[in-house]
Amino acid sequence: MRLQYSPYRKFSRAEWAGLRADTPMTLAPDELDELSGVIEELRVEDVEEIYLPLSRLLNFYVAAAQELHAVSAKFLGHSDGKVPFIIGVAGSVAVGKSTTARVLRALLARWPNHPRVDLMTTDGFLYPNEELERRGIMNRKGFPESFDTARLLDFLANVKSGRGDAQAPMYSHFHYDIVPNKFTRTDNPDILIVEGLNVLQPARLPKGGEAIPFVSDFFDFSIYLDADPQLLEEWYVTRFMRLRSTAFRDPGAYFHRYVQLSLDEAHARALEIWRTINLKNLEENILPTRQRASLILTKSAQHHVTSVALRKL
Repeated sequence: MRLQYSPYRKFSRAEWAGLRADTPMTLAPDELDELSGVIEELRVEDVEEIYLPLSRLLNFYVAAAQELHAVSAKFLGHSDGKVPFIIGVAGSVAVGKSTTARVLRALLARWPNHPRVDLMTTDGFLYPNEELERRGIMNRKGFPESFDTARLLDFLANVKSGRGDAQAPMYSHFHYDIVPNKFTRTDNPDILIVEGLNVLQPARLPKGGEAIPFVSDFFDFSIYLDADPQLLEEWYVTRFMRLRSTAFRDPGAYFHRYVQLSLDEAHARALEIWRTINLKNLEENILPTRQRASLILTKSAQHHVTSVALRKL
């Protein structure tokens, strides 16, 4: 029997845009260009109708969390210092996670009570290609088992506990691998945005009831970007072909070999990668986590957000 109850309150784009209230537009046109993705052009109306209302909501959540920590500290008789507010951004390859994370970072940093906003992706916690090859899972890169989850959990625990200078390994999309001995640092931010494919995936619960943390345990709010798989395929292939004519042309690029293919061969290869790796990961691991998000942004063609679903409190 299927339950009729939904844990979400759903809004059309117009209804959601009305929740912006008097939140000012704080991004200049040239900043929109910088924040846009490879194939996703960030438009003024996207910011005004989707991201400004969302930044207003998140500002309320951050303020409430700060008040809650203050009350807890008063009850306990001591203060643990500033506790960063952590936002998770999840969704498929090519859905636009990076663009959403960047624009939220820019908007949230302009609110007066949380000026320091950091952004990190979970790509840095992938095992190096050499290790993936050793394990025989290079063709499952991006799947949950391809990440050093223990290291990611340690990083988030350090951030959440207010420890300064938490380090995350650096990942290069150009080289398609971890950069040895290079790190990105997060030093006690007001807000940390964590972007990744599988960040909402739960851990397997142990029969004995032992505590097994998972990444989303550290999130105060989470966002899932949703789109029809056929659109995702189209976006992935379009991005692949665009990179083939730009970044891939550098001989040092991991995917430089695809430059030698004809247009038809490159298109076919992009489809093969999507259907055998990314679509499989979406269906098996990413899409099942959608209902765990605090908020779902649903996209149509041209990355146009058509509706918003906000989890009821």
